[in-house]
Amino acid sequence: MEHKVLSFENVNITGGFWNARQNILRETTVWAVYKRFKETGRFDAFKCDKNAKIKPHIYWDSDVAKWIEGAAYLIKKSPEPELEKIIDGVVDDIEKNQLPCGYFNSFYIAIEPQNIFKNRDCHELYCAGHLIEAAVAYAEATGKTKFVDLMIKYVDYIEYRFKIKGDTGFKTPGHEEIELALVRLYKFTGERKFLDLARFFVLERGKECENALTDWSNESYLQSHIEAKKQETAMGHSVRATYFYSSMADIALLDGDTELKGACEKIFDDIITHKMYITGGIGSTRHGEAFTIDYDLPTETAYSESCAAIGLVFFAQRMLALTGKKKYADLIERVLYNGFLSSISLDGKSFFYVNPLEIVKKNHTRHVSVNYSDNLPPMTRFEVFECSCCPPNIVRFLGSFGSLLYTYNDDGIYLQQFASSEAKFNINGKEITLVEKTSYPENVKISLVSSEDVTVFVRVPEYLGNSYVPINLTAGIEKTIEFEMPTMLIEGNPAILSTAGKVAIMRGPVVYCMEGCDNEGELFNIRINKDTDFIHGFDKELGVPTITVDAYMKKGNGALYSPMSYERQKTQAKLIPYYAFANRGENDMQVWTLFE
Repeated sequence: MEHKVLSFENVNITGGFWNARQNILRETTVWAVYKRFKETGRFDAFKCDKNAKIKPHIYWDSDVAKWIEGAAYLIKKSPEPELEKIIDGVVDDIEKNQLPCGYFNSFYIAIEPQNIFKNRDCHELYCAGHLIEAAVAYAEATGKTKFVDLMIKYVDYIEYRFKIKGDTGFKTPGHEEIELALVRLYKFTGERKFLDLARFFVLERGKECENALTDWSNESYLQSHIEAKKQETAMGHSVRATYFYSSMADIALLDGDTELKGACEKIFDDIITHKMYITGGIGSTRHGEAFTIDYDLPTETAYSESCAAIGLVFFAQRMLALTGKKKYADLIERVLYNGFLSSISLDGKSFFYVNPLEIVKKNHTRHVSVNYSDNLPPMTRFEVFECSCCPPNIVRFLGSFGSLLYTYNDDGIYLQQFASSEAKFNINGKEITLVEKTSYPENVKISLVSSEDVTVFVRVPEYLGNSYVPINLTAGIEKTIEFEMPTMLIEGNPAILSTAGKVAIMRGPVVYCMEGCDNEGELFNIRINKDTDFIHGFDKELGVPTITVDAYMKKGNGALYSPMSYERQKTQAKLIPYYAFANRGENDMQVWTLFE
């Protein structure tokens, strides 16, 4: 059954875990990203000055656009005059430098005007998509329409060149995104032509071979190896893929396309049964930032890009709306508390592009004929990257977090993710205000009170079951539902070679890990006692919960090799939430640990 998603505009996060992170976003993160983007020339690129000291890059427009979109979400919730001033300046630059035909891209206008719409994988339509989404978000936040009017002019030109005239050097974008933006523009304006153009880009993909652009970029990397409706497995660049699958789900929902829906269901199931880390991370190799074969989930070299985690949530949220099936909300929760949240430091100032599940410090200094560390993710987060798509994506994702909490239909309200909040609904013409109080993920205790009689279907978390519990609320009467939150040893499928003979620890939705600084530097010599009790504590320095377990260590005799010994030294091992690793400098780290 289809569900409607309650927009973040109608949800206020009022306290608890996610309120704290949104406060950091508003006070620190949005400004930290702006500062680094300003310093690196990304904002000045919109002046399209071919003589500028810092030359624009092909994807810089998208970096700034995502930041604008995230800033717009903050403005929507609370006035931010300084953010508006910055955004208005960018919009003025776009208006000044947009070509008469409507085209805008700072790199191509300033550097390569002769190559407009000639190179499929140079991010023109990707950048256009993010500018469109930013424009819509800013119009919705402020009522200012200049930005969105400029983007509509650009979209009309894209439609003319790609769909009507068909004289461009490629038919579909190398990096998907514009498809999502066009759906959003359709919803904002009500103009069917924008949805039709999105559908055009989705369905034209894979009909004929378009150029493979490099020795590592082929048609499957670009999701162009087969038509959308015939796809069954997740392939290629994981961010491009999840953005594309999200657009497929959008079209399936809006046009009632059952073939696209079926393809999306098969692809999603392939991801969660064969190609996803325990953290909800996807994309297991740095080569093409891509999906590979089933169960290929290495830990130390895991790529698991931050944008891919966000893209997977986009896909799952659309599938939740399309089907109403609980498994999509379960997946969102897994990503939120692990593979997404690890992407940003606890202070909100620095970021991971890549999210590994293991760090071995000595491997980062191991030199042979080729520097082995080139294949490894960094050990610490950075404030900005050369390819800095992730930081502004995190800004816009956190800014609109409220959209993940609730769906609804004629049956009532579905509580999908847990956060203290106040939400406003219109169901069957009835205005309803729902207040939720919870300390999740500290515990699974949720209190609800509604302004009207209504049924709220509370999702039972994946680690507890597979259902929704209906709560019949009487106006003004608070009801509380509570479950026990288990701490569990988790094993991987035997086909995952990197986790064979190892376990991970989860408490509720949160994956835990060990760091060397908590475990006397003996991280990879630890074996968890399979009969251990779990001792719960709190790390005041990090401000996060901890788990201590009984474990063993083996002590060698100094020989390089020796007869097998069964001697063990009892010890204890300390774990912290995976999302909190790499906040105390460079450390060994592991999610999966030997056990016996």
